[in-house]
Amino acid sequence: MATTQEAMRPPHRLDDVPGWFPVLDQLLFEWFLNRQEAGGTRGDLLEVGVYMGKSAIFIGRHQQPGERYTVCDLFEGDAPDDANRAESTKSYSALTRRVFEDNYRSFHDELPRVLQGPSSLVPAEVEARSCRFVHIDASHLYEHVHGDIGAAHDLLLPDGIVVLDDFRSEHTPGVSIATWEAVLNRGLHPICLSTQKLYGTWGDPEPVQEALLDMARERSDCHLSVQEAAGHRIVRLKSKGMPAPVFPPSKHAVAAKAPEPTPAAVSAPAPAPAPAVPPARPAPRRGSRVRRVAVDLLPPVVTRAIRKARAARS
Repeated sequence: MATTQEAMRPPHRLDDVPGWFPVLDQLLFEWFLNRQEAGGTRGDLLEVGVYMGKSAIFIGRHQQPGERYTVCDLFEGDAPDDANRAESTKSYSALTRRVFEDNYRSFHDELPRVLQGPSSLVPAEVEARSCRFVHIDASHLYEHVHGDIGAAHDLLLPDGIVVLDDFRSEHTPGVSIATWEAVLNRGLHPICLSTQKLYGTWGDPEPVQEALLDMARERSDCHLSVQEAAGHRIVRLKSKGMPAPVFPPSKHAVAAKAPEPTPAAVSAPAPAPAPAVPPARPAPRRGSRVRRVAVDLLPPVVTRAIRKARAARS
């Protein structure tokens, strides 16, 4: 569970947003949404139960022009009953609407439409048969999940996709019962199972399931198994070290100041020019030196005669 400090820290990457959104489910969300868009399917998007916004941020990247994106959560509001209130207090005490909105705005310019309150608000606020993709990750109590699945049935387009979280966690038996009840008694066709979520449709599951099998068989990082149960083909997928889909960094990361360039080293002052060395006097010729010494040693009369003779020659 995220601490208040972690929830308030500005995210730089999707992984910095607290929450539970495994890499395999990121891959599957990306695959289902891309397939709809490539096939020309248009429709609204809905997430029920957003926590800190991790999967909501991911889905928001796929909102196409003209589509409406709605999210619903209690946030810090009052739960509709004691059981839901106890669940919220235990598991989601750090969640506030402001934290969700700050996280979402870190990656997107505009917020989705936010419904603050129980998921029972959704059917009256979202148009019937308007959604192409619905992610349900709200209350884990059977009665609430049963109602959320019924709402998804009414809101989805004929071949729309519903994703049910925590359908087999040991601490969420209410979700498991409501999910498999929908498969056995309410016409929901499972497309695939990840370790955490069931992906289904009330339309024809075969075309999308065949395309999914082709994709999974081409990947070396995805374990695949296929089983039959109660007349349904069950495709199970598991990650084998697969990388997460590339997701753009947040505005915090983009706007973060680049590291200051290391200041150029201050140049050491140029050494002062060495003082000019006076040109060396040419060494006197040896003969001249000998004559000078000889003149100094002769008697004065002879020395004067020699000097007069030199002066006369110059």
